Amino acid sequence: MSAAKTCRKNLHFLYLLSLICLLTATNSDELQILLNIKTEFQKSKINVFDSWDPNNSVCNFTGITCNADGSIKEIDLSKNRLVGAPPFDSICQLQSLEKLSLGSNFLHGRVTEDLKNCVRLQYLDLGNNFFSGSIPDLSSIGRLQFLYMNKSGFSGTFPWNSLENMTSLVALSVGDNPFDPTPFPTEVVKLKQLNWLYLSNCSIEGQIPAGIGNLTELINLELALNHLSGKIPPEIAKLRKLWQFELYDNDLTGKLPVGFGNLTSLEMFDASRNYLEGDLSELRFLTQLVSLQLLKNEFSGQVPAEFGDFERLVNLSLYKNKLTGPLPQTLGLWTDFNFIDVSENFLTGPIPPNMCKNGKMTELLMLQNKFTGEIPASYANCTTLTRFRVSNNSLSGVVPSGIWGLPNINIIDIALNDLEGPISSDIKNAKALGQLNAANNRLSGELPPEVSKALALVAIDLSYNQFSGEIPTTIGELKQLGRLHLQYNMLSGTIPNSIGSCDSLSDVNMAHNSLSGPIPLSLGSLPILNSLNLSENQLFGRIPVSLSSLRLNLLDLSNNRLTGTIPESLSIKAYNGSFAGNNGLCSQNVKYFRRCSSNCRVSRELRTLIICFTVGSFALVVSLGCFFYSRKREKNHDRSLKEDSWDVKPFHLLSFTEDEILDSIKQENLIGKGGSGNVYKVVLANGEKLAVKHIWNIDSGSQRKTRSSTPMQPKHAGKSPEFDAEVQTLASIRHVNVVKLYCSITSEDSSLLVYEYLENGSLWDRLHTCMEMALDWEARYEIAVGAAKGLEYLHHGCERPVIHRDVKSSNILLDEFLKPRIADFGLAKIVQATLSKDSVHIIAGTLGYIAPEYGYTYKVNVKSDVYSFGVVLMELVTGRRPIEPEYGENKDIVKWVCSKVNGRESVLGIVDSNISETYKEEAIKVLKIAILCTTRLPALRPSMRSVVQMLEDAGPSKLVGISVGRDGRKKEGLGGEGEV
Repeated sequence: MSAAKTCRKNLHFLYLLSLICLLTATNSDELQILLNIKTEFQKSKINVFDSWDPNNSVCNFTGITCNADGSIKEIDLSKNRLVGAPPFDSICQLQSLEKLSLGSNFLHGRVTEDLKNCVRLQYLDLGNNFFSGSIPDLSSIGRLQFLYMNKSGFSGTFPWNSLENMTSLVALSVGDNPFDPTPFPTEVVKLKQLNWLYLSNCSIEGQIPAGIGNLTELINLELALNHLSGKIPPEIAKLRKLWQFELYDNDLTGKLPVGFGNLTSLEMFDASRNYLEGDLSELRFLTQLVSLQLLKNEFSGQVPAEFGDFERLVNLSLYKNKLTGPLPQTLGLWTDFNFIDVSENFLTGPIPPNMCKNGKMTELLMLQNKFTGEIPASYANCTTLTRFRVSNNSLSGVVPSGIWGLPNINIIDIALNDLEGPISSDIKNAKALGQLNAANNRLSGELPPEVSKALALVAIDLSYNQFSGEIPTTIGELKQLGRLHLQYNMLSGTIPNSIGSCDSLSDVNMAHNSLSGPIPLSLGSLPILNSLNLSENQLFGRIPVSLSSLRLNLLDLSNNRLTGTIPESLSIKAYNGSFAGNNGLCSQNVKYFRRCSSNCRVSRELRTLIICFTVGSFALVVSLGCFFYSRKREKNHDRSLKEDSWDVKPFHLLSFTEDEILDSIKQENLIGKGGSGNVYKVVLANGEKLAVKHIWNIDSGSQRKTRSSTPMQPKHAGKSPEFDAEVQTLASIRHVNVVKLYCSITSEDSSLLVYEYLENGSLWDRLHTCMEMALDWEARYEIAVGAAKGLEYLHHGCERPVIHRDVKSSNILLDEFLKPRIADFGLAKIVQATLSKDSVHIIAGTLGYIAPEYGYTYKVNVKSDVYSFGVVLMELVTGRRPIEPEYGENKDIVKWVCSKVNGRESVLGIVDSNISETYKEEAIKVLKIAILCTTRLPALRPSMRSVVQMLEDAGPSKLVGISVGRDGRKKEGLGGEGEV
């Protein structure tokens, strides 16, 4: 071998050796970088890093992909529950890194400027995390093709200028971040390679630029939940490859542009909740549509007949437009049709019969139109249906029998039609049925006893029909029933005593029937009954004293044949007119009734006992007998309380003993009766005043005979769940606007809760029953702010959010300075970590304050409290009760207020006359906040934290105009419907 060849061979060997040494050094550096990254994520309790061992090759690490030379090309740790702040300073030292995917984790902190050093990146995913602060300038990463930063908590201004260097960008997703408001970024329409653009919910405003037509490669365009205005540009018609187009929740106006029908690849189109108008003719060419959502716009004209030929259409929502004419009768014939909502239009003709032909339909919503004809028999076999709502139309004929017994149905709503026939016994199969509304029809026959097998029923409204016969005694099996409306029928017989087993009832209306017999004593045992109307019947006998323990906002027993004494606790202004038309009644306190002949106010049972022993005796003997018997009962009761062994659990430093409290639980100190117990005023020796709630345990088997006869024992009260809920909630709460619980005192038989005493009663009393002590606006405003702060603390200031579930003016107590306290936590729920977000499945609340979603999902969350607080704000501004006859049938204060906000004068007209002219403008500001709080969609209601801020901004020195559009957003102007 020549010397030259030997030299060249040695040089080649040395080159390879140096290259191997260089690669070894590089791999060693990258190993150390990955180990540093692992250290940063040590808090992540996952096993993804188990393979990240110094003894392994980095190319074998989980989530790592290498180039052929062994350098790191990709890091993919998405969806791995990572916790911490990504060390971008280390990550971007990987010189060959082309893909970094950290999406869908629990990453937090700020994205540092070090990210710009990842200059070779082509794919960057930081989406679905919990970062804060702004996104740094990304101009140096010019090779990016995929950029995902959506829903990650970023704020400030997005660096749109960075996009000018990213000419190869294919996917851009930065939506669902609270960026600063900005016009539509012109840099975006220059990215001609884009096929995926997600800019929803990131504070973009103004018009969609004509340049959007440059993005001809787009298959997905999402611009929803912004503040876009103006018309949809006609250039949109150039996007022939578009598969999904989302524009919902903006302020767009005008018609669908000419040429929109050219988007023949479009499968998903949602432009809901805008102000679009004109007809739908441009859509008749979109034969590939799978889902069309145009709800809450101003579209008019007819639904194109071509929709009936669309072979892929599965979901159709045209709710709340101005559409006329018939629906295509072949609609849904060709597909696995799933969902239709065309409610609140002016549609006519029959219901298309074939939408459930393939047995996949879940929701049929066609209420408030002008549909005619019969309900197609085919839907009686549609076992997949969960919601069937065709109310407020002109439908006729007999309801198909199988409709009543659909096994998955949640809601049957056929009210306000001309339908006939009975409720069939098939209803026993409706195991999921929660709401049955068949009011205002011509339905007849007897109520089937099988209705008791529909155990999920929460609401029954069969009013204004022709039902006859007796109310089934099996009704007591409906343990979740909250509302029972049977008024204006031809029902006869007695009200079954079993109704007292329906523990969740809050609203009962049986007025205008032919019911007879006595009022059941068991009605008084319903723990949350709030409204009771038995008027215009033939009921006789005495008014049960047990009704005195109820917390009723509405009581109407008028125009019956009742006799005897009106119980003293019901003889209050709130029930004026409740007993009219019962000539046999007498009262010591109610005007227009004859005075009762005896001043001995004892129970019906006790009076019977006395009469048995005193027939033929003198009145003096009767009086003495009453006196001594009452004293004996009190003595026995006091002795029985003291005989018990009591357990005291203090939650604050106490200045009293248990004996001081026990000595004060007597009849003369009784100041109120509620659904879960009696309340007593206790004055300590030092002059301090306390309020004590006394709760008897329903599950106690050892109640003494003497105790069972005491008038202080509410039959329906109990330790669980009200006692446990109230103690668990209040024991840990420390807030100036939440009532203070000093301690609990419990025994085997009963329990006592000791609170601070509030001098001025409840807000309900001051607004609705003590008109001589009317509140001025300054006091009302301070009460609103204070109560809001109390709820804000419950929702945001506790370890886990506390849902009150019964926010109302009677549960807002006032101290001597009229400072408010949130009270009565008997229905409260502490949100558990295992629940989905913050919702709870409950049967609770008070008529007039219950959020509308309860009727659809039977769930409440913190936004349900916000709705109830909005009702309280309306009470403060208008001085009216949540439910009043003036509002009309099936209306409450929310609907009434929103019907009055169509002009300045009408708004001023609903402000309480007790509020002086000086403050009416301020009152209107608070009314607008109330409308925001009572927006129909929970997601659009503000948080209580936001409510507090808005109320403070609406104070005397900060009058900021807030007006609400139909989408529930703040707008300029006087106000709007507020989604009610």
